[in-house]
Amino acid sequence: MIHHVQVACPVGGENLERAFYSEALGWEEIPKPPLLAVRGGCWFRVPGVGGPDGELHVGIDDDFRPAVKAHPAFVADVDATAVALQSAGYPVEWADPEQIPGRRRFHTRDGVGNRIEFVGR
Repeated sequence: MIHHVQVACPVGGENLERAFYSEALGWEEIPKPPLLAVRGGCWFRVPGVGGPDGELHVGIDDDFRPAVKAHPAFVADVDATAVALQSAGYPVEWADPEQIPGRRRFHTRDGVGNRIEFVGR
């Protein structure tokens, strides 16, 4: 079990990330501990699928560049997640099913352009 993964965002990018993770995906924002909150960024609870919840931490990077290859992959109802993201204006790029037979998945970009993958249960 992974406790959390971290993605980066530019200074002031927290609201773009909240729009993606909280508004489009419906993930609960969780408070950062006070000593870490002064650094900026935001944290979200990732709903567990058949197991405990995890966390996604968004950290501030002064020299931010979106992650275009490296990415976290989250287990989800991919059809419902794709609809929610597309309805909110985010791209959904389905992966070739021949790459990993039996596993439906797609990639998207979060509010600041980081690559994110969603994998079917």
